[in-house]
Amino acid sequence: MSNTIEADLHVHTIASGHAYSTINEIAAEAARRRLRLIGMTDHGPALPGGPHPYHFHALRFVPRYIAGVRILRGIEANILGNDTLDMQDHQLDHLELVLAGFHPDCGYAGNTREQHTRAVLSVMDKSQVHVICHPGNPEFPLDYRAVARHAAQTGTALEINNSSFRLSRVGSEANCRQLAVYCAEFGSPVALGSDAHIAQGVGQLDRACAEALEAGIRPEQIVNRTLESTLAFLGLAD
Repeated sequence: MSNTIEADLHVHTIASGHAYSTINEIAAEAARRRLRLIGMTDHGPALPGGPHPYHFHALRFVPRYIAGVRILRGIEANILGNDTLDMQDHQLDHLELVLAGFHPDCGYAGNTREQHTRAVLSVMDKSQVHVICHPGNPEFPLDYRAVARHAAQTGTALEINNSSFRLSRVGSEANCRQLAVYCAEFGSPVALGSDAHIAQGVGQLDRACAEALEAGIRPEQIVNRTLESTLAFLGLAD
């Protein structure tokens, strides 16, 4: 199924400070790979090297389509605490896609599984947040059953991050698999993301897709399986 997924909701540009391609380069590669939609989700400003909040406000200048690919104006915001991200709600309201997740050295002070879980659950209650990114990160362990159940209740998608099985966040695999099983149990929305930091990585979703299906997640739970399902999930027009 991975070669039929039409959207990649987790992609970084040079604006993130530690990624290596422009929006135009990423869109060209996405078109070559026959993707129909990509989410431009550069890191929020709390991450060292991340862009200023003005960057996200200025995304209004980015065309809706580049190389025939729908471009979503988005962010990978940093969770700073209960109900708190590194962008104000009114700033997030102008974006089409908001991912939220934990990153070290961003100001989050929690240090227990219970604190991490409470912070994630509270962020999932925010109307601006669409996806919890790389929730299998072993540096920030969660009560995965509680998170999957709340995702089903709030309609927040939980990401299965392809990079977590390949390049990033070593030790994520078992957590991701456990979370995927709970997503199948509760029918939680699921997003597949490459977490690409260079154009060549965009659309690389094969491992994430395989793990999702292995866990029993139904194709219709995957919110970014088509252009139409992605836009419907986000409440956006084409």
